[in-house]
Amino acid sequence: MYSDWSTLLKFQRTRGVLRLMAAVVHSLWEKGDRSPLILPSTLSIDDPRVQFELTRYLSDNWVPVIEKDVDGPSSLPLRLDGQTDLGRFSACRRVARTIFLGSAPTATAAQRGLEDQRIKLGCVMPGESPAVFGDALRRLAGVATYLYQDGPRYWYSTQPTVTKLADERAEQLKREPDKVAREIERRVRAEVRDAGDFSRVHPFPASGHDVPDDLDTRLVVLSPATPHTRDEDSPALAAAKQTLESRGTAPRLFRNTLVFVAADKTKLQDLDEAVRRYLAWESIVLDREQLDLSPHQVRQAEEQKEAADSTVSARLPETYQWLLVPTQNGLQAPVEWQAVRLNGQDALAVRAGKKLRTDGLLVTVLAGTSLRMELDRVPLWRGDHVSAAQLVDDFARYLYLPRLKNPSVLVGAVRDGLACLSWGRDSFAYADSYDDVAGRYRGLRAAEHVSIPETDPPGLLVKPDVACGQLEAERPVAGGQGGAGGAPLGSGDSAPTADTGSVGVAPASDQAVPRPRRFHGSAVLDATRAGRDAGRIAEEIIAHLAALPRAEVRVTLEIEATIPEGAPENVVRTVTENSRTLKLSSHGFERE
Repeated sequence: MYSDWSTLLKFQRTRGVLRLMAAVVHSLWEKGDRSPLILPSTLSIDDPRVQFELTRYLSDNWVPVIEKDVDGPSSLPLRLDGQTDLGRFSACRRVARTIFLGSAPTATAAQRGLEDQRIKLGCVMPGESPAVFGDALRRLAGVATYLYQDGPRYWYSTQPTVTKLADERAEQLKREPDKVAREIERRVRAEVRDAGDFSRVHPFPASGHDVPDDLDTRLVVLSPATPHTRDEDSPALAAAKQTLESRGTAPRLFRNTLVFVAADKTKLQDLDEAVRRYLAWESIVLDREQLDLSPHQVRQAEEQKEAADSTVSARLPETYQWLLVPTQNGLQAPVEWQAVRLNGQDALAVRAGKKLRTDGLLVTVLAGTSLRMELDRVPLWRGDHVSAAQLVDDFARYLYLPRLKNPSVLVGAVRDGLACLSWGRDSFAYADSYDDVAGRYRGLRAAEHVSIPETDPPGLLVKPDVACGQLEAERPVAGGQGGAGGAPLGSGDSAPTADTGSVGVAPASDQAVPRPRRFHGSAVLDATRAGRDAGRIAEEIIAHLAALPRAEVRVTLEIEATIPEGAPENVVRTVTENSRTLKLSSHGFERE
């Protein structure tokens, strides 16, 4: 008071301070204030007597500043204290009082304002945390009209800050919702460049005509004009149903390839407010020359723009949190919609893909055995077989089937099923085509790796019992060109017999010869390439034997090692533990 306020004209260093303190002490006594110290933050500037003693030496335009941004029944600090936990300490009011007392008399000085440490020193009572007042200072600086900041220094001025201008421009944007919608759309389009588990993302389609009718699963981001609510009249749900049912004037065929994401109606209001403040600060930065802003005001506008941008980025995932997924429990069941809430801060499509995979609503890898289950459950067989291309169409069309990421997932399941050794029970066979005249499948094969292109996959999936019947009927008899023990030919075509050369027909004398019922074989493997050699034996011999109906194949691996120098202790321990883990029926080392 002696050093700063005494610089004001007509302020008497002794008498002025005594008059002010008399009014302050009387006001605190009337209010029953029990604070152990009288600090700048405890001065009741809202008391008319105290306010008069302060403003009598200041210009008249300080009165509206006090009423709006410092202290009073309708002041900003009082409202902030009532909206947050800071009200327990009246932290915002105490910070505002301290800044006013320290900066009002030096408003025209070259070095204006108080440092944040001195502000806290003028607020904190014994037993209180300085961090509380640091938080109050940050909140107040972000929204106050007359409070300026330059680094760690804060001060009040009778001229409004650019914050006031930003508030006015943000309020004006309420009458221009198209600008706000375009900014939201720009940010969403930038975020969905990372498509995650989806082949593509369709942001803000104007109608179902803008969403292609394709075979791969895609994410549709609905417009902010159609937010989701929990009631039956959800605009987002109505828009999603319309897009799912039709593409323009034509009905949509591949309905099991679309999922939708929508904004929450309540959170959308918060996002709208954040976007308006960002656009307001952005316009101030762009208009800095026309507004004749000082370097300090330009820095403040740029800092506030960055803060507003971060707020929008944080609220965007909070707003677009509803995943709308169409499902169907059976062929005759009605279509149901699941509203799934998204969490996390990843990109929108990435969060949606993770949630769908976790809940089993999107399949990125399908086993051949699972495909066989779907073939039998629905069923999807067309008679004794079904084409691979037809299955691709079925999985894209029908909502009661698993939703596949793309046709490549189905092709992978077909390959996996054809390589299955127990195909007779768990998967299916494969044929290049069906000969209607001969009544047989061309290129019939199973239990082997088949190369199938991922685009427009050819060929047929054949029921195992039908395939077994043809393979059994076309198997060459003993002495023919079939493999050992009469294993079925890999191509499914029988070879000419030795006597007649005809296909699949043996002489009557040969038909009486009994078929071999047992097979045995042994091989010595290269110890350095045992995995490779064992794999070839499994593919070339064991697979054919296991594919035969009711065949029981038992494979025994015998290991014998002679170690002239003796096995070290660490090798003995490792081999013994691994043998126990792999459940070898018998194992052990011998000293002789």
